[in-house]
Amino acid sequence: MTSKSRPTLVDTDLCEGWRVVVPLKQPVYGVIRWIGQYEGKEMAGIETDEEAVAGTDGTFNGYRYFNCAPKHAFFVPLVRCLKDRRFYTSLRSMSANGFGSIETPDIDADISPPTSLGHDMICGKNRGIQGHHNSCYLDSMLFSMFYFTPVFDDILYRARRPTDMEPYETVQKVIKDGIVNPLRRNHYVRADKVMKLRELLDKHSSILGMMNEEKDPEEFLVALLGDVMKADPLLHLSSGEHTYFYQLFMEKDDHLLLPTTQRLVEISCLQGNVKFKEVPSCLIIQMPRFGKDYKMYRRIIPSLELDISDILENSPRECNICGRLAEYECKDCYQGAGVPCLNSTAFCTACKERSHQHQTRRKHVQTEISIPSGYLDFIMKNSKMNANNEPEYTVPREKMELFAVICIQTSHYVSFVKCGSGKNAQWVFFDSMADRMGEQSGYNIPQVAPVPDLTHWLSEEKFEQLATTNDDDKHIPEHIRRLLGDAYMCMYQSTDVMRFK
Repeated sequence: MTSKSRPTLVDTDLCEGWRVVVPLKQPVYGVIRWIGQYEGKEMAGIETDEEAVAGTDGTFNGYRYFNCAPKHAFFVPLVRCLKDRRFYTSLRSMSANGFGSIETPDIDADISPPTSLGHDMICGKNRGIQGHHNSCYLDSMLFSMFYFTPVFDDILYRARRPTDMEPYETVQKVIKDGIVNPLRRNHYVRADKVMKLRELLDKHSSILGMMNEEKDPEEFLVALLGDVMKADPLLHLSSGEHTYFYQLFMEKDDHLLLPTTQRLVEISCLQGNVKFKEVPSCLIIQMPRFGKDYKMYRRIIPSLELDISDILENSPRECNICGRLAEYECKDCYQGAGVPCLNSTAFCTACKERSHQHQTRRKHVQTEISIPSGYLDFIMKNSKMNANNEPEYTVPREKMELFAVICIQTSHYVSFVKCGSGKNAQWVFFDSMADRMGEQSGYNIPQVAPVPDLTHWLSEEKFEQLATTNDDDKHIPEHIRRLLGDAYMCMYQSTDVMRFK
């Protein structure tokens, strides 16, 4: 369509950038993007929150007035537009706090993460946590940590200990009553509530500049969990390190064009000669990238399930050949596998002897696998015996489920979050600064959007397609490109460990 010159703007009580509602039978909500004259009438071009039946991409009768997504431009006489009272009670209330007029009062209660909610309840603008002044790193982490999972709820309820700092209970109340509870019940948290937390962290943690400077998610974890709340470390490593997140360190493999987090975690543990001492309730993995710009791999596929069976210390493993209880590990066999995986390094005694008779494996070095005390007795007592008078059993595998991915692009953090647990749970995309009302004196508008095809794109079915088109992004939806190309942290949880704790 050929664009023509835009008509002259006119003065009106409503201005571009104001949120309005058109009171039709099905009300149309949106933001005014253009006001002007058309055939003697004052008209408004609205970018709508949802697709409109008669919507366009910003054109009207051959003219282009603004740009937006298809079916999200709606043109009506200006007199049909009313201020959206969800946002404006008065100009005075807008300027009183600087964050808009939607109140999010504290809620003093014990509120569990929401379940079985439709997208109409949790998605849309003014959903999630409102961002303000470089807070996106913190907003995306809080949204991921607390909205749909209880994995971090221990810090909301743990009683104060004598060794805790003086403001411990104050910080706990600000998080629980001011942020988590309003998020779980009303699905929105205004920025001033988060500013209270930022002020406390800035004053009482080792991380300076929490009030206004750009920070990274790992700095927030150290400030909140480590310095202020004194939470127990999430991860205990065989090296003796205790930490809240696991940074992937490894040598780059140029032949590995499209790695998964499963593959990268295994490589990092193998090259670093490190194992997990126990199954963590939450495993936060920091991708192999340095700063905001350098990425070791162009794309990384976040594995929907992370199998940590072979990186656990003193945990039963299965022989990769016969499936029986493994007694030896041969790390030299890792690279020899068709598709390298740590499972290929575990052998029972008989299979170890047979497989290492091959001349290419005779110099391999094996180490004994420590089997938990009493595990063999447990197998004998609880297994049926086969015709050869041998116990029939299956060695259990420890798997964790992906529940959030934090992404970064040009210093701006967003998150993909799973709405609950299980394979059928839906995913959403969260941006605390998706839109803005006003200029310097205005405020940010957060948004939560559904991502119904995320699980499909991360499936094994799609893996081969992505691997064969690694340099072609055209067929990949924008949000999936962002997920694969901008992942900064992947967060996994163990529902079994959470239930036990």
